[in-house]
Amino acid sequence: MRSYDVTVFDGPLALNERPTPQPTGEEVLVKITAAGVCHSDIHICEGFYDLGSGKKLNMGERGVKLPLTMGHEIAGEIVSGGPDAGPVKAGEKVVVFPWIGCGKCAVCARGDENLCLQSRFLGIFRGGGYATHVLVPHKRYCLPIGDMDTSVAAPYACSGLTTYGALKKIGAKTYQKEPIVVIGAGGLGLMCLTLMKAMGAHGAIVVDVNPASRDAAMKAGALAAVDPKAPDAVATIRKMTPDGAGAAAVIDLVGAGATVQLGLDVMARGGRVVVVGLMGGEVTVPTPTIPQRAMTLQGSYVGNLEELKELMAIVAKGDVPRVPLIERPLDEADASLNDLRAGKVVGRIVLKP
Repeated sequence: MRSYDVTVFDGPLALNERPTPQPTGEEVLVKITAAGVCHSDIHICEGFYDLGSGKKLNMGERGVKLPLTMGHEIAGEIVSGGPDAGPVKAGEKVVVFPWIGCGKCAVCARGDENLCLQSRFLGIFRGGGYATHVLVPHKRYCLPIGDMDTSVAAPYACSGLTTYGALKKIGAKTYQKEPIVVIGAGGLGLMCLTLMKAMGAHGAIVVDVNPASRDAAMKAGALAAVDPKAPDAVATIRKMTPDGAGAAAVIDLVGAGATVQLGLDVMARGGRVVVVGLMGGEVTVPTPTIPQRAMTLQGSYVGNLEELKELMAIVAKGDVPRVPLIERPLDEADASLNDLRAGKVVGRIVLKP
């Protein structure tokens, strides 16, 4: 098998050729035919998250060990199962749930493996999708996709699941009744817009600094696309909300200090800001304003296995418009990360081994 691995933080990916592993125990071997390139891969490759005020969370402290094959948006075909895997269908097309926990703790027992403290996330703590093959710990993490194109399916494992989870936290009573604000119109933002259409949402006011991304958001059905650098950005956004009182809900897909602050500035009293992005930084909130504005500042980290099943059931109905996809060969993994880092990507890059 071939993979492109992080062998040193903040360095180029290295080609690694080795024998294809055989599944043991309950493992399933999947031949990868599509792997999405996510912005969080940049943080992993660089080796840290920015915590603001010069502080960093190093990947080594988080448990990331090198060499590492990144890539957590994985789709492909089942090759075989280990001796304890039970029946598997060789050749079946699947999307892989990568947010795998220890399976033993209280968090995993309640179904939230994505929040497990002893994570086995594919592409972060175990080998992932920037490869020709991947070992999946159990067949339950391989969700059949029928005749769906694997390039379409792969991004749902993170981009789709992440935005779906954020929308669920807001609740249909809110997003179906009035416009919400979505900060960020990259791969996540465009995915959010497509899911909102399928989920009967009223619509979204999208915020992004990139003119091309704002144009893409409008084409994807945004009610409006606002440049946050404009001096009247906050006023412009608030004018588009009911009675000009602010948005009942904001999804921040960037997660920088400035974007979280923007979300709080445009949020209505009693509103909610759901922070998804991991760009980094910090924000200061005066404590009296928390009860005075009855605000909710909530984090949302990808989603659990049941939520991915729910999402794929929605997608299977055929009502979810496609996010712009850019297919590239696996050999362009490093170049793809560089393009994403430079803001040159509109939509989602999918690597094809």
